Amino acid sequence: MDFKKYKTFQVVADTLNLTRAADLLGYSQPTISLQVQSLENELGVSLLGRSGKKTFLTPAGKLVKHYVDQTFALMEEMETELRKLEHPHGLLTVAAPEFYCTQYLSLILHSYISENPNVKLQLFSCDSNDAMKKVASNEADLAIIAGPCDSPLMETMPLGKEDLVLVATSELLARHELSELLERYPFITYKSGSNIQRLVNECLQEYGFTPDKYIACVSDETIKRTVMYNTGIALLGAGLVEEELRKGTLAEIHRFPGKIETNMVMLKKRLAEQNIRSFAEIVQRVWKEWD
Repeated sequence: MDFKKYKTFQVVADTLNLTRAADLLGYSQPTISLQVQSLENELGVSLLGRSGKKTFLTPAGKLVKHYVDQTFALMEEMETELRKLEHPHGLLTVAAPEFYCTQYLSLILHSYISENPNVKLQLFSCDSNDAMKKVASNEADLAIIAGPCDSPLMETMPLGKEDLVLVATSELLARHELSELLERYPFITYKSGSNIQRLVNECLQEYGFTPDKYIACVSDETIKRTVMYNTGIALLGAGLVEEELRKGTLAEIHRFPGKIETNMVMLKKRLAEQNIRSFAEIVQRVWKEWD
């Protein structure tokens, strides 16, 4: 199949003017005429007709033009997709809990865009469970999550581990004995069924503490703010409360070393995609520097 002849016919069919087509393609008019005639002989049909000085498409010409347009459109789409394999391009969507978005991903996104200016990034702030669901449904290309991912469809890349810290405000601890504080005030925690809630339950069991009263929140930041208002106690990642512990606003009751495993997850079938692979490489590199 001589694509050159089909391309020539497409331009002629678009312009219906041999002189104009010759200018657009950089050929002489006789060359244009020969290529169209050769295609007509090859297909065994007449593609163009003339009425006075006007050129028109025959019924066969209209049919061939329809399929030629589709063919070249598909070829352009194929070339575009092939370029994406060579260089990151287009939209990349990342899902992660609010803490990771504010503390880590802002810097990573800046580094990624600096290296890959043709990629448009979109960030979803949601809990780890919802982040994994977005990846599974292709609403997100990858996710940063707290805790494990058990899905056999997902590729999990460990990024690091973080302590969980049982905290209350220093003011509450100063006013109450620890036993009274644990008994009297509610435990502020994540909504039931969330990924990190399983880790929290393990820590509470290890500590021998079974709260009678709970307040369920949707994000780390909401839990921390609720604690800061002297509402109760909570188990939070050390990174989230590091500054408050240093300033003495919050007090550490107990620490559970390395309990939160931070992971990056993506669908196994999409691992070869250049956007995902390039972003994952930068995340792993930057995270290692932080550790």
